[in-house]
Amino acid sequence: MKQLLKPSTRMLWWLAVLLGVSVLLGILQALGRDSAERLDGFFWTLLWVMTAVAALDAGWLWRLPSPRVKRHINGSLGMGRWSEVQINLEHDSARALSVSLFDHGPLEPHARYETENLPQDVLLRPQRTAQLTYRLRPVSRGDFTFERTELVIRSPLRLWSSRRYVLNPDIVRVYPDFARLHNGQLLGVENWLSQTGIRQQPRRGPGLEFHQLREFREGDSLRQIDWKATARHRAPIAREYQDERDQQILFMLDCGRRMRSQDGELTHFDHALNACLLLSYVALRQGDAVGLSTFAGEQDKHLPPVKGASQLNVLLNHLYNVNATQRPADYATAMRHILARQKRRALVVLVTNLRDEDDEQLLGAVKQLSRHHRVLIASLREAVLDDLRQTPVHTWQQAVDYCGAVDLLNARSGLHERLVAHGIPVLDVRPSELGPELVSRYLSWKKAGAL
Repeated sequence: MKQLLKPSTRMLWWLAVLLGVSVLLGILQALGRDSAERLDGFFWTLLWVMTAVAALDAGWLWRLPSPRVKRHINGSLGMGRWSEVQINLEHDSARALSVSLFDHGPLEPHARYETENLPQDVLLRPQRTAQLTYRLRPVSRGDFTFERTELVIRSPLRLWSSRRYVLNPDIVRVYPDFARLHNGQLLGVENWLSQTGIRQQPRRGPGLEFHQLREFREGDSLRQIDWKATARHRAPIAREYQDERDQQILFMLDCGRRMRSQDGELTHFDHALNACLLLSYVALRQGDAVGLSTFAGEQDKHLPPVKGASQLNVLLNHLYNVNATQRPADYATAMRHILARQKRRALVVLVTNLRDEDDEQLLGAVKQLSRHHRVLIASLREAVLDDLRQTPVHTWQQAVDYCGAVDLLNARSGLHERLVAHGIPVLDVRPSELGPELVSRYLSWKKAGAL
């Protein structure tokens, strides 16, 4: 525990008064007044008394043990959500203490957060516990380490204040905010998807996976009749199909420098991660297996596709502290790793931010990957480009910005068109629209049997 003793405002006022009296005495002595000698003794007496009182007050405060501090905070927080943090204070002194508290947040460079109701003042009663509550809102993901709490304790005469830093360690995990997914489980997938604006295309035919045998009903096609079962039962028996299940979906998530672009409160990487988790939730509810592979990150991760609702928690626990880096994206190397690790045919969703300079490297790597897997490229488009294109041009600088935005958008569109011409579908979307667009495309392909 560190302690720093400082004079209070009251102490400084007393010193200012003494300084004023000393100046007045000096003026009187310079004028040769007799009263100066009588007042001089009184001044020195007052000064020594003031010094002794201040020393006693400071000594009491210096020897006073720090109050015990205990922070109560949830070990898992949602990014962007306000949470309450409770601080308990206790002390064993026989005298009430006036304390001002400030809880220091995480020290990690990536940790960004907001607080409300700090600092707070409280009067600590002897042998009692004081409770303070403040609000915390993390705006970045990862491990947040709370190390210390700052206390400012005032002396009994309010002449001094002691600033102390009490070690109060806590480690908190900040996850993407996916509480709404758990709410969606209560309503069912279809209802939840409709509430989030996800479009579902109508089924173009019966599902491709056999479900069960049943009696032939009006409206069934002749192709559904199972002739062997019909012969055994001597009555028309039809095959019932359902949407194909047990597909494999593998996300390729770009952690490179382009994904550091900001769109609102979130980076492109955060938008991409949320969209991948959203589609993972939907696909897992549909009975498919979901996995994820990162590239261009500090430590690239690969989670093979696995079925089951618990896979979403596995993805969250492995990805909550992954962030975009300053590295460039190496698509060729990343796709070679996918070919080596993923043997079974899967829907590979590459989430990145394409540029025209990616043309040659990207096209060759994607064509090789598409020979073994179904590939979908989701290319994030900066919202500022759309804003510049739609802004009226009145000045020379606005004209330059407009032309630059149009050139960049045209170059992106050219790359996307070349990919589509080679049979590689591309989603060109703003980051905030990525999640619904991915789910819409997945559901339409699944119902059409195109995965």
